[in-house]
Amino acid sequence: MITNIPELKLGIIAVSRNCFPAALSERRRAAIKAAYGEGLYECPITVESEVQARDAVNDVVAHGVNALVVFLGNFGPETPETIIADFFDGPMMYVGAAEGDGDLFDGRGDAYCGMLNASYNLGLRHKRVYIPEVPVGTAEELVERIHDFAPIATAILGLKDLKIIAFGPRPDDFLACNAPIKALYDLGVAVEENSELDLLVAYNHHKDDPRIPALMEEMKAEIGENQYAGVLPRLAQYELTLLDWMEEHKGTRKYVAFANKCWPAFQTEFGFVPCYVNSRLTGRGIPVSCEVDIYGTLSEYIGICVSGKPVTLLDINNTVPAKAYNEGIKGKYDLRLTETFMGFHCGNTCKSLLKEPTMGYQRIMKRSLEPDLAEPDITRGTMEGDLKAGDITFYRLQSAADTTLHAYIAQGAVLDVPTNSFGSIGVFGIPEMDRFYRHVLIEKRYPHHGAVAFGNYGKALFEVFKYMGVADIAYNQPKSLPYPTENPFA
Repeated sequence: MITNIPELKLGIIAVSRNCFPAALSERRRAAIKAAYGEGLYECPITVESEVQARDAVNDVVAHGVNALVVFLGNFGPETPETIIADFFDGPMMYVGAAEGDGDLFDGRGDAYCGMLNASYNLGLRHKRVYIPEVPVGTAEELVERIHDFAPIATAILGLKDLKIIAFGPRPDDFLACNAPIKALYDLGVAVEENSELDLLVAYNHHKDDPRIPALMEEMKAEIGENQYAGVLPRLAQYELTLLDWMEEHKGTRKYVAFANKCWPAFQTEFGFVPCYVNSRLTGRGIPVSCEVDIYGTLSEYIGICVSGKPVTLLDINNTVPAKAYNEGIKGKYDLRLTETFMGFHCGNTCKSLLKEPTMGYQRIMKRSLEPDLAEPDITRGTMEGDLKAGDITFYRLQSAADTTLHAYIAQGAVLDVPTNSFGSIGVFGIPEMDRFYRHVLIEKRYPHHGAVAFGNYGKALFEVFKYMGVADIAYNQPKSLPYPTENPFA
């Protein structure tokens, strides 16, 4: 159950220019409320003046509204309607009414024109709001756009009250996961950086915690009969450590995500790999990124807010062998071999996203940390299996070295093809992946970690990144639209 994201309360304020009938805006506002139903608070104050703008915001805030729709039922008063954005501290959407519900003499509202002035005035005030692709519509059409706004607003609210807790520096030779954190402060996201030693001390303090046996039983019920279940006491102790740290350190923030060091000293000192615990917490809406990937966990958190479901963080890892492509993909999917790849991590993906989940051990780490043991010990603790087939959105928000934010979004699918490999892993197909890989991921120097949301969420993610002020949002462009650096003669 996702519990670490905001609970949205939407409200709508109608505005009216004083040379137009206020009743026109009020009637159209009521039509939106009727079409939307429960869950949308209708402010009774129709804003025509600056004082009414303040009073209307006070009213919606008093009724618990944390995301606001400003509705131009007619042309709208430029100054009062945009001063609303000064008074309301939350995500906002501006839309206007289409004509057709009355005559075009006394019943014409001109919101099509008014939206232009609203946008201009919002720009003068340096206000960032959500304006949909088609911002003027009928009540039924605007209700659809309000529904589109809901996940965007949830993500923006979540970021306002998010704290990212990190343990340990980024691993050596993983500079790709290291990015300046100044951009997080610019976004209003709080960051708490700690040492691995702090985490180890907290973990040791949880030895013999009386809650461990009950949590072990919960884990046993989840993984079933498993030859590596002997590591559960350590994993339960670790999960309790993280959850207690979260509650004790969230401070004034409501939501928490983790970015934790997970190798190589972790195994020798803690005695396990933390992947299974990471997968469990992420499944509850508390993302825990691998390798202290702060922007990876930030990306995951945004995806959880947008989708309301578990996400994961994977390496953009390896190519699909031609033999596997010919046997399982060619002719079944409309994808070239170079449009496929495998996404992988050691075992951090929530059980609900895997076909036949099982607890395992980290094979790569075992080679170096305990090569002489017949059976793994300190490398136990992964959650492994092939990812379930279905639509996905591969995406990431990242700070460049100059602290500017960049993002990418690519929609595709996990293919129903066996990986014949280990870890949390899946065969992915993304249209024009080869060009996207070269001219976005490589060209713009993105790290190897990508967040995965399970479903088509590109539309909402794009709007979230726009709302956040991200100027460079890349995507997997069709062949008909070359990238700026793409060689036209190749």
